[in-house]
Amino acid sequence: MENAIRPFVVGRKGCLFADTTQGAEASAIVYSLMKTANANGLNPEKYVLHLLTVLPDCFVSSYASRFEDLLPWAVDIRVFAF
Repeated sequence: MENAIRPFVVGRKGCLFADTTQGAEASAIVYSLMKTANANGLNPEKYVLHLLTVLPDCFVSSYASRFEDLLPWAVDIRVFAF
């Protein structure tokens, strides 16, 4: 049980060093995204890299209405599974 919560504790301690509230919020968002991807059987690094590649195009095209397709539990995202 202790090993299961170790990553959470390390992540929590890392947030203590955020300089601003916005920095702490950004860290929490990224950490939550990584853990959610992991919980859905995705490789978190590949998933986040995919998001960083695709999201800029979402704001300049008609793709903006399809953000649901990028969520970790979306069927099309399964290509990033372990």
